[in-house]
Amino acid sequence: MSNKNVFLEGLKDGNVKISLMIIKKLYKDGNKNVYLLSDKTGYINGKIASKLRLEPGQVVEIEGVKNSVIDVNHLKNVEEYEIEDYLVTVKRPIEEIMNYIEEITKECITSPEGKKLNDYFFKDEKFLEKFKKGIGGVSMHHNYIGGLAEHTLNVMYLTKILCKRYNCRRKEIAVLSAKLHDIGKLDELYYNGPFKYTLEGELEGHIIIGVQIIDRAIRDMNVPFSEDFIRRIKGCIVQHHGKLEYGSPRVANMEESIILNFADNIDATMNKIEQIKEDTRKNSWSQYDRRIETKLYL
Repeated sequence: MSNKNVFLEGLKDGNVKISLMIIKKLYKDGNKNVYLLSDKTGYINGKIASKLRLEPGQVVEIEGVKNSVIDVNHLKNVEEYEIEDYLVTVKRPIEEIMNYIEEITKECITSPEGKKLNDYFFKDEKFLEKFKKGIGGVSMHHNYIGGLAEHTLNVMYLTKILCKRYNCRRKEIAVLSAKLHDIGKLDELYYNGPFKYTLEGELEGHIIIGVQIIDRAIRDMNVPFSEDFIRRIKGCIVQHHGKLEYGSPRVANMEESIILNFADNIDATMNKIEQIKEDTRKNSWSQYDRRIETKLYL
């Protein structure tokens, strides 16, 4: 197995030699194609001779000159590698994230119903293994391994704070829904190679998938839950995008789903800004970013 010891994170401008994964072809530039390339520390564009046929997921060792992009003059395939070296990964230790999630859970999810539904997922080792590797999106926000867990923690935290500040009547429902709101992404998104949507994700999306997962959990447990509890949990998942034009099957119309929508939107937006900051010098304008529909003075 090839041991990767040079990563984008520490790569200086000038002549470089590094192995990277082909994520996707972006566009043609003269006699070269521009590809999005990655390793676990980030992304970069690479200009590669258009006569070469490269596929997403292919790992290549390249030599070239790095500036804002890498202009590649030599390339060869890497046959043996650890895939984890080439998929962009959350910067914080995943166990640290999970510990903070557990702290908020113990503080806010205290009813027998809440604990049962929480434990069905988060006491299951197979679910936890998937959850820790999950991504928050393909390109919009938290688009890296561990991004789903990081996003979940942030949304739980913001939901807890908003519930306390505005005296939400159903804090436990809101926080538990924040923890479960994106579990559908585990089946919506593919994250064992270049990130993309699964067929199920393309056809149904994570909101519908998430509600199906909750329904399946209720059937599997075969224990009584109050109708109001389940209706509100599923309602929050259905409504967490807030508006129809943002992909929500229903407009948010419960106190807890409105709080969840605000928390979700704040974290997604700030994550996009964090990514923009990484490529922008202080006291300068960023490039226009289609995700937030503006450029930023940072």
